[in-house]
Amino acid sequence: MSKEEQLRQVLDCGIVAVVRSQDSQQLVEVVRALAEGGVTVAEITMTVPGALDVIKAARAALGDRVLLGAGTILDPETARAAILAGAEYIVAPTINLEVIKLCQRYDKLVMPGAFTPTEILAAWEAGADIVKVFPADVVGPAFFKAIKGPLPQIRVMPTGGVDLATAATFLKAGACCLGIGGQLVEPNAVAARNFTRIRELAQQYVTIVKETRASMKK
Repeated sequence: MSKEEQLRQVLDCGIVAVVRSQDSQQLVEVVRALAEGGVTVAEITMTVPGALDVIKAARAALGDRVLLGAGTILDPETARAAILAGAEYIVAPTINLEVIKLCQRYDKLVMPGAFTPTEILAAWEAGADIVKVFPADVVGPAFFKAIKGPLPQIRVMPTGGVDLATAATFLKAGACCLGIGGQLVEPNAVAARNFTRIRELAQQYVTIVKETRASMKK
């Protein structure tokens, strides 16, 4: 799949699941449950113990069913290791120009984190495919609506504060997709190996994305 096709998958899905847990044992099954619920884009954060092994295992188990990325990337060395482990895109909480450059070198999607209008534009100009606005719960959907006025060309993804109650509002405010962590990959469900709960939550979020986008076209 080309980089352009992968970007289209992210945008079409509308959700980037943030998989973060202190117990990595069942995370391949977590990603499988997400995919079964319709969320086919997931990032394994580097705060997960043995994150690179989880990425390798998930790639081996699920193949092309999921577009698998690596998150919480802080430096180019970690980005390269994640790509070699099978990550197809890189997500970061901050802007690191060397990380963006490395992703461009390997023709991988990159989603650096930014917060202010200046940072958002800087990330886009440096080559971001999507700019992750984090922590989005601090500014809320109104910030996205305001940003899209002067910067309509920039694809922005809120992360932090996206839940079942706010997802539609963020989309209507101009978000191209949604980064969703614990409100989708619930820590209690992961600990209890309650994959049914994760699958059902994925289905709920997918429905919200589809229905909201359909209503915006009317």
